[in-house]
Amino acid sequence: MRPHRALSMALAAFAFVAASLSGVPASHAAAETYVALGDSYSSGTGAGNYTNVLCTRSANAYPQRWAAANSPAVFRFVACGGAKIPDVRGNQLSALDGSTTLVSITIGGNDVGFADTMLSCLLSSTTACRNAVNRGLEYARNVLPGELDALYAEIRARAPQAKVVVLGYPRLYKQGGICLGGPSSTKRSIINDGADRLNEVIADRAAAAGFTFADARQAFAGHEICTSSPWISGTTVHPNATGHARGYLPALSAALAP
Repeated sequence: MRPHRALSMALAAFAFVAASLSGVPASHAAAETYVALGDSYSSGTGAGNYTNVLCTRSANAYPQRWAAANSPAVFRFVACGGAKIPDVRGNQLSALDGSTTLVSITIGGNDVGFADTMLSCLLSSTTACRNAVNRGLEYARNVLPGELDALYAEIRARAPQAKVVVLGYPRLYKQGGICLGGPSSTKRSIINDGADRLNEVIADRAAAAGFTFADARQAFAGHEICTSSPWISGTTVHPNATGHARGYLPALSAALAP
């Protein structure tokens, strides 16, 4: 075999193996037109190295990491910290078109009052924490499904050929034991239970739309706030750079695996 032919085959084999490890075949990844939508859990709030401070859009966020590893033909990163469903519909969906082949999104947490709930749970009583979570869950049961249905329908209409991956939210805190500087064990259970119920609603509506749901709870298990190796910042209550690299990125890659 000629040396240059051997080298070409070796490089091709390396590219195939690298793409396989990321969960997407090399030829497929190169042809992707990838659009990353969503809120702070997609933009990378808490992950540092921000390329857009207003949206806390981070170079360490899972969409940027997936694009760096897979080199899609087109990558549009429009997720923005603080986004609610109306923000995605009004400010982000214009990034989609008929050529879009891959869409990722986290959304719903701000719609059910994530920030206010966390403030209540961190600064107020257990009763106040439970009441705040329950208000969010009431919204999640009665209002959020319709809002998600409308959003998902518009995503499908704008990107009819795209594979859409809806990523869920991780449980924020370890269960039981002591959490120095953090909420009580009871409050942590209330918060985590709220995340579970929210994920159930999101997963159900994603399935109804024909989208793939990627469960972040499994990816982050054992690395919540107050564990020995947290992938979620106790300060920002968002995934840190490691959480995006070792939690959300594998969750997305697994959802895209053949």
